[in-house]
Amino acid sequence: MTTHLILGGARSGKSAYAERLASALECPVTYIATAQVYDDEFAKRVEHHKTRRPPYWGLVEAPFNLGQTLLDNDAPDSCLIVDCLTLWLAQCICPDCDKPERLDWQVEKQALLEALPKLQAHVFLVSNEVGMGIVPLGEINRQFQDEQGRLNQHVAAVANHVSFIAAGLPLTLK
Repeated sequence: MTTHLILGGARSGKSAYAERLASALECPVTYIATAQVYDDEFAKRVEHHKTRRPPYWGLVEAPFNLGQTLLDNDAPDSCLIVDCLTLWLAQCICPDCDKPERLDWQVEKQALLEALPKLQAHVFLVSNEVGMGIVPLGEINRQFQDEQGRLNQHVAAVANHVSFIAAGLPLTLK
């Protein structure tokens, strides 16, 4: 089992890098998409990601219960790509998002962190590094930035490898 956290800004090349690493392993790949599509512009972004992936890769759409989804799709000599932790977090804490009743972000996060060391697959987790700019206005925006930073730190602590992507170029952090 290898867990690789891939961080970077928006459109930095994070997902493409994860996909290249997964392809190089030459094993079955399951792409775990965490996004829910709320508008036409975002649907185009999702379509862009879909057209880049090989058609024989598996796809699981999992906007919630990510820890259990990873366990359910785990297998030796396979690969799981989670794209992305940022959208997963946003949907879990956003008061306007379509989420299950009584969803608890801390429980969701803990389930992910407990699942990661149990996995037998090669796992690539894509996540945005959102805390490198100004402190945002609005309570929910600051909560999101804080929780994203904490999530990235916790996942990085259990990951075997951590890369930061800027302008499509990887920088090894761990």
